Amino acid sequence: METIRDISHFKDNAFQTAITIGTFDGVHLGHRKILERLINNAKISGLKSTVLTFFPHPRMVLQKDTDIKLLNTLEEKTQILDSLGLDYLIIHPFTKEFSRLSATEFVRDILVNGLKTKKVIIGYDHRFGRNRNANIQDLITFGNTLDFEVEEIPAQEIDDVSVSSTKIRNALLEGDVVTANSYLNYPYMLTGTISKGKGLGKKFGFPTANLHIEEEYKLIPKNGVYVVKSLLEGNEFHGMMNIGYNPTVSGTKKTIEINFFDFEGDLYDQKVQIGILHRIRDEHKFDSVEELQEQLKKDKHHSLELISK
Repeated sequence: METIRDISHFKDNAFQTAITIGTFDGVHLGHRKILERLINNAKISGLKSTVLTFFPHPRMVLQKDTDIKLLNTLEEKTQILDSLGLDYLIIHPFTKEFSRLSATEFVRDILVNGLKTKKVIIGYDHRFGRNRNANIQDLITFGNTLDFEVEEIPAQEIDDVSVSSTKIRNALLEGDVVTANSYLNYPYMLTGTISKGKGLGKKFGFPTANLHIEEEYKLIPKNGVYVVKSLLEGNEFHGMMNIGYNPTVSGTKKTIEINFFDFEGDLYDQKVQIGILHRIRDEHKFDSVEELQEQLKKDKHHSLELISK
């Protein structure tokens, strides 16, 4: 898959495209119905399968919604889409100026002239153009005039999956990782850099790696203890992760700390991606460090049981 950061950089005039459009946050099962159809259609038609997405998220720009939390960082979304076998991912900067394009300008200048679109595969409820005032029927009309085909994915087909990014966000905020992962079809991921902490975990016999996530818009699941896995130095390791404030040792700052089982390497300053598998419990304030240590032993035992299953 070739990733292009700005429509104006798309220069492949030798091929025409089959395209779908959206934010695709989470790239969940509902999205995959559209993407699978896009890829299969493109192969049959001799077109290049292309996803057009936008960053920042339109709500961040138009509604100044700085509190919006997304399931994927841009890097994570690119990684997932790449695994599906697309030809092109085009990430176009979303600005107020771009949002003011009329439906006609968007279709004529962006889709037809810019991306050489011959087929658009899109969900039944897609809206586009200034103030999102055009719908799929308008798109079909444009297609008849500008010589491209529109394939609508009907409500029933998408709703059969009964998945939405909002449902997944809500599940994660409630700590329901199993439901979120079933909708995503992959373990919810956190990607960041390992930074030095206070070293308290090591004193307790549970050395931890502190995960720093740069993207403030990334959704962090509910505070608590989780079972996780990660690829470290080419091998898969499991562990347990705490999201929270470490109240037993008077923590004041929210942290994400992972204790990897059977890993002894140095991860400081390395980028690491964590897959979250299960949630074990809430974060608690224990009466003593000794009580916390005993609980951590139980957490590890519980984690290993879940991993073995």
